Amino acid sequence: MTFFQRQRGGSKAMVSAKRGLGFFVAVSFFIGLVTLVVLPTPYLIERPGPTFDVLGEIDGQQVIKINNQQSYESEGQLDVLTVSIVGRPERTPSWIEIGLAWLDSKQKVVPVEALYPPNRTSEEVRAESSAMMEVSQQDAVAAGLGYLGYETPREIYIAQVTADSPSSGKLVAADFVISVNGERLTNIEQLREIVGAWDQANPVEVTVNRDGVLVSQEVTPVKDAEGNYRLGILVGYKYDFPVDVDLQLGEVGGPSGGMMFALGIIDRLTPGDLTGGLHVAGTGTIQESGIVGPIGGVVLKLHGAKAAGATVFLAPAGNCPEIVGNEPDGLRVVKIDKLSDAVLALEKLSKNQDLASLPSCTK
Repeated sequence: MTFFQRQRGGSKAMVSAKRGLGFFVAVSFFIGLVTLVVLPTPYLIERPGPTFDVLGEIDGQQVIKINNQQSYESEGQLDVLTVSIVGRPERTPSWIEIGLAWLDSKQKVVPVEALYPPNRTSEEVRAESSAMMEVSQQDAVAAGLGYLGYETPREIYIAQVTADSPSSGKLVAADFVISVNGERLTNIEQLREIVGAWDQANPVEVTVNRDGVLVSQEVTPVKDAEGNYRLGILVGYKYDFPVDVDLQLGEVGGPSGGMMFALGIIDRLTPGDLTGGLHVAGTGTIQESGIVGPIGGVVLKLHGAKAAGATVFLAPAGNCPEIVGNEPDGLRVVKIDKLSDAVLALEKLSKNQDLASLPSCTK
């Protein structure tokens, strides 16, 4: 009897120990779970964002509106693609969200500083993105009209001055840049070359037209993260367009929709349907000359295009190294170097002719 009681007593102790261990594990798991949910992370998440048909409407308004000239409708679609950012520096995604995104090929985990440099506020980054979109849209109109044979006189203007930059308090948005160090400017590349070759001996003298008055300011460039000298201004072209074109794309920022806007303008001003009724998506910056440049997040935009139902994706040639091996099934990717390439590709696709000649991204 005594032996049996001792055995039962030992069993109770073991049960009690197991319960204690179970409680400890449960509490530890709960604390770990709360930590994963609440503890800040140094990352943000990029994923495919909304798509917008530049030949369609947003909130009842045409994305591309031609005001003083005959325009034409299209049966197809030309989609501008976006990338959505989950989180912001003040409130980053949880570790659980980060883990799930790491496992998803349609999402990308990036360090906070890659999207929001430590010396810039969130408001400044958003303002710059909006300014870049404005500049891009102006260049898209110029490229589209230029392709159609219109002349578009232009001036270089300041779209934004970065706070606490060398130009802050000296230059202002809407100044028209006339010359740098006495050299009259004819294009933005010339401005970049002059500043990039700064000898560090003296400040750069920038002369601007401010409300009809010439103003000269001495500005000392600083190096950016890539080691290039910058004045801390975002510049673009202000054009005197012969055709009144209004572009509307809500709160979307950045320059990556330039090529698609230019194609949409060409389609609107040209009889017939450039798309041939196809659902086409694409991305790429645009210069007035029609040169198409690479953009960020191209793989995510491929997935966004596929999800939106596009069958063709017009891709900047500069993005091909990222695209190879990441093309979604059923989405034809066409490599584009300049605006005329994109127009020619759409003409061939719309007629279903000579498709074998369309350039694609290869290794």
